Amino acid sequence: MRRSLVREYLEALLIAVLFATFARTYVAQAFKIPTGSMEQNLLVGDHILVNKFAYGPWRSGIEKVLLPMRPLRRGDVAVFRFPEEPSRDFIKRCVGIEGDTLELVDKRLFINGQEVDDDSYTYHNDSQIYPGSRFLREALRNRDNFGPYTVPPGHYFFLGDNRDNSNDSRFWGPVPERYIKGRAFMIYWSFRAPRESLAWPGIWNKARQLGYVFTNFFTGTRWGRSFRIVR
Repeated sequence: MRRSLVREYLEALLIAVLFATFARTYVAQAFKIPTGSMEQNLLVGDHILVNKFAYGPWRSGIEKVLLPMRPLRRGDVAVFRFPEEPSRDFIKRCVGIEGDTLELVDKRLFINGQEVDDDSYTYHNDSQIYPGSRFLREALRNRDNFGPYTVPPGHYFFLGDNRDNSNDSRFWGPVPERYIKGRAFMIYWSFRAPRESLAWPGIWNKARQLGYVFTNFFTGTRWGRSFRIVR
């Protein structure tokens, strides 16, 4: 009898682990914002849920009608594998799909010759405008003036909402479709932590992080950002 009970618990645990693994791989995954490249839309310490089901491939016309999947669109905030280091995940806003010609002129974004009205989510914290001069280092040369650039087939072009402080496609190119992991859709928790604590390495320092969160949970949580939809 005891052996049967233990077996039932082990089977239930195995099913739970398999379900959690399946859900994390194919449905949704938690992601923490580590940098300010998406300010003021997403803040350092925001914890978001990523819908990994959103851009899934359709195998039939019926799936296309019944399942809530669609192609990645301009304006989507998505998580993807960093092309130069695929083990790292980045989060940015898609501004260009294959075939689009993009250009930045004095911080203003143009797609296919039309200026984009992106004031509702774009943030500039530096009034200085750098020219697209070859005598400037790339980080400045491509920041405010870029292109024209045409997105190749099977790729997407991403920019951070914090345009003056974002490491994005202006500097390392477009993202292959196979690197897209999912669409950011909800902030489920936001915690205001010292930025330096995010870089604490090692197990001991991870314990320090947990201790900091435990002792500052109520005062450090940005309650007004909980369950906010990412747009």
